Amino acid sequence: MIDVLFIQGASRGAHAADAKLVASLTEHLGADYRVRYPRMPHEDEPKYSAWASTFSKELAAAASPVVLVAHSIGVCFMLRYLALNEVKPPPLGVFLAAAPFIGKHGWQDADFELPVRANRELRQTKMFFFQGGADETVPAAHLALYEQVFPHATVRRLPGRNHQLDDNLTEIAAAIRRVGSAT
Repeated sequence: MIDVLFIQGASRGAHAADAKLVASLTEHLGADYRVRYPRMPHEDEPKYSAWASTFSKELAAAASPVVLVAHSIGVCFMLRYLALNEVKPPPLGVFLAAAPFIGKHGWQDADFELPVRANRELRQTKMFFFQGGADETVPAAHLALYEQVFPHATVRRLPGRNHQLDDNLTEIAAAIRRVGSAT
């Protein structure tokens, strides 16, 4: 059994909206995976320290091995957390959907900004970015910024898919199963 920890996006109602993504992921992963979906605190006004505390507790409770999945601002949080904290054992893979880039040339929010050392700290991490071609929330240029910071990451552009990837995580589930079967 592989635990999959899914971190939601932010805004009022984000947990409920992202529950459709979690349902899709759960359906497409099957019985060998247990998807966990904690409610992050103050989703309409997220703070890194509060989210980090919840995430630390969830990681501690997760079985090993673990796969990490995040959507939207949850991506920024997760990358910041992984760059600033040592996670043992390391996750099998990190799967990131509709990722806004927070930092130079992206959105500005010091609380969720990608640390300068992120590339160095996450160089050995298996990372996968998925971006909808019709994302109305996160500009496509943000994915290019991540490609510069993490040249080792696998990037998948999904034509015609919106910010919620049309509530379909088939491609992410397939990538998780490939990583999971390699262990």
